[in-house]
Amino acid sequence: MTSLDKAIIASYDRGGLHFEIYVDPDAAYAYKEGKKPDTKNILVAEEIFSNAKKGERAKAGDVQKAFGTTDIMEILKIVLKEGDVQLTTDQRRKKQGDRRKQIIAILAKEAIDPRTKTPHPPLRIENALEEARIHVDPFKEAREQIPDIVKALRMILPMKFEKIQVAVKVPPEYAHKCYGTLKNYGIRKEQWASDGSLIAVVEIFAGAQGEFYDKLNKLTMGAVETKVIQQ
Repeated sequence: MTSLDKAIIASYDRGGLHFEIYVDPDAAYAYKEGKKPDTKNILVAEEIFSNAKKGERAKAGDVQKAFGTTDIMEILKIVLKEGDVQLTTDQRRKKQGDRRKQIIAILAKEAIDPRTKTPHPPLRIENALEEARIHVDPFKEAREQIPDIVKALRMILPMKFEKIQVAVKVPPEYAHKCYGTLKNYGIRKEQWASDGSLIAVVEIFAGAQGEFYDKLNKLTMGAVETKVIQQ
């Protein structure tokens, strides 16, 4: 467990009352993100404050009224689940960087350049994000940010999201091996031939074609047959 000078403040507001507790930054976020199964070693000081930095303790009556309990470990769970937890500078930077990578990965996989009908490379997307000075929210899910980011990027980087249907024929010796991969992408039709071959129609994002073909070629040693039937 960290020392008080390295702890962060987790806060909670209810019914006009404000509460703060000191928590270990790494342990608190591991718990919030489901990586830590319990609240052990999260609490740094066994006190509930109305203003932690000033050392002002919350009144016991206010605590009972807001939380329905004075058990500090139960209160800790409520604060971590429903309250706000500060980030250290390093945590914020890492979280923002991870979210940025997720957004770039989604755009590289699902968007295409309407002029060339090909995906934008991740580096091109990253450079466009820099040029447009787009702020990535570390707390907001990547997909929730995509619409606003695409809107801001389009003046710099034309983008189009469209799906295509690809007919796939997999030889019998690789059919079962490939089925799970095809299903994950989205099988629209499937047929098993008398010789054991798998014939399927799969719907994918146009920008994911390269990745899709690469995976199938690796699974079948290049023996798969594909054809775009709707674009």
